[in-house]
Amino acid sequence: MRVYVPLTLSGLAEAYKTGELGPDPLVAYAVTPALREWYLSDDIEELEYAALNRAALASLRLLAADAGAVRRRVVVAVDVPDGAAVADPDRGLDPAALGEVRVAGGVALAKAAAVHVDADDAEADVAAGAEALAAADAGDDDAQFVVDGTEDHDLLWYATQEIPHLVGLGG
Repeated sequence: MRVYVPLTLSGLAEAYKTGELGPDPLVAYAVTPALREWYLSDDIEELEYAALNRAALASLRLLAADAGAVRRRVVVAVDVPDGAAVADPDRGLDPAALGEVRVAGGVALAKAAAVHVDADDAEADVAAGAEALAAADAGDDDAQFVVDGTEDHDLLWYATQEIPHLVGLGG
């Protein structure tokens, strides 16, 4: 099963150093029954893209909580065994938790299939989205428009071999 793990660039650097995505249990996003119902599609590629976007929003939340982080959303796509990712049935209908799963046990970064990161030119919009997130959560439509503007930037795809370059450890 493919899961999408939201991070920041500093979180990705830490995962690269330790070789592990964490903490345990790992919060990730995947194609869950609730996400399928919400998205109303049978196209697995569309559903995977929706799960990736849910993880990108979670990455934006991580950025909002860390004022010092580089303003680029990061999502790591990881393949885990079927059954390893479990949705919380109590949060299944919560719109904020659509696609959210927990993966118990350590997940090795070596299991990553790819890394998705904002381009440099997205930083201003991502910074504005992170700044507006609390107001958007409180119901401010203008702030929600700013947060939604981060989705205008597609995350770029990187091979896992490019992680050192992404986190500033490669040449």
